[in-house]
Amino acid sequence: MGADSYLQFISVLIIFVVVLGATYYVTKWIANYQKGAESGKNISIIETCKISATKYVQIIRVGERYVAIGVSKDQITNLGDVPSEDIILSEKPAENIGFKDILEKIKGEKKK
Repeated sequence: MGADSYLQFISVLIIFVVVLGATYYVTKWIANYQKGAESGKNISIIETCKISATKYVQIIRVGERYVAIGVSKDQITNLGDVPSEDIILSEKPAENIGFKDILEKIKGEKKK
């Protein structure tokens, strides 16, 4: 009976690892698919400023126009156009920090 339960444990462990791996790769595939679907050329978010827990002010670019909008949980309000000469664009691109990088940073701070 000991060998039978050992084989059952190994088979459950293998199934768990396969499901975990499939979940990882499907999640990565969906993330890449959505990133490609959202990479429009005409609309982009330039900057976001958090006002409260559920309220934000955003500057978005629509075509060649810049528009300030207020975003809350239930609605979006047009706050008006922003002249393009008033926009200060960041020269450095936004860096995508991975979970591993964040985890290493936290580990490094805890050691100090």
